[in-house]
Amino acid sequence: MQATLSLARPLSAAVQLFLNYCRVEKGLAANSLSSYALDLQKLTAYTTKPVRDLDEADLNFYVDSLYKGGLAPRSIARHITTLRNFYRFLLEEAEVERDPTERLTPPRQWTTLPKYLNREEVERLLAAPSLDKPVGLRDRAMLELLYATGLRVSELCGLELSAIQRDAGVLRVTGKGNKQRMVPFGQTAGEAIDRYLESGRPALLKGKPSGYLFVTARGAVMCRQSFWKLLRDVGLKAGITRTLTPHVIRHSFATHLVEGGADLRSVQIMLGHADISTTQVYTHVAQRRLRETVDQHHPRA
Repeated sequence: MQATLSLARPLSAAVQLFLNYCRVEKGLAANSLSSYALDLQKLTAYTTKPVRDLDEADLNFYVDSLYKGGLAPRSIARHITTLRNFYRFLLEEAEVERDPTERLTPPRQWTTLPKYLNREEVERLLAAPSLDKPVGLRDRAMLELLYATGLRVSELCGLELSAIQRDAGVLRVTGKGNKQRMVPFGQTAGEAIDRYLESGRPALLKGKPSGYLFVTARGAVMCRQSFWKLLRDVGLKAGITRTLTPHVIRHSFATHLVEGGADLRSVQIMLGHADISTTQVYTHVAQRRLRETVDQHHPRA
């Protein structure tokens, strides 16, 4: 335990200490740091109390204010994770004497099942990009690979050429916390990558060097925002009018695996979840799907 620091430290100063620790000592990715910063900015805007004076009741009222303010259940769950990590750090630094987040849990009614596409919708989406243009070859390869692997959008856009082990049919992926994992992909995704590498990528780069797999028409690396727009446009072309995000494809990948009989531990490894409890939501999705099947097709449902 380190020497006791100022017990009257303002909340904003404690937040800055935590963010510096996450950046320098833990080496968290920019996206994770940004999420922590946004969450904790909401907390500092909510209260002027010093960090030592915030208790369990204060934090419960704060989380309740997020719920009443219309924040999505998944975002509230992320907030709670941020608060737990923040107070774990404060305990280690002797900034607080106890952790007020120990019993901070979201109400059961906040739990929501992830949105996903059915298999027919996935097929329409994957077939939508035109293969007679370089950008179409790229879009098809990105969508095929996203559905084949369940990567996060930042992982997909950040893939380097060296990450592909084509003969083995696996990717070397760097995920949250700079943790690496090997993710397999199937023949269809592999063939889409081959077509893109042969005809699409060289036409997009026009001789420019790049170590990244997916590039734009200007030869730059594909960013997350560009892929979100790409996905929305392709989805509309495929006749999918509801909200479509990269995470919906990731959820579709996991849901279809579980529905097909995949074990949760394997799905957890492929998704890069640190805790299998995060992966267990897909068992509920599969159970709901079974319930719908019985209701629709059983004569005495």
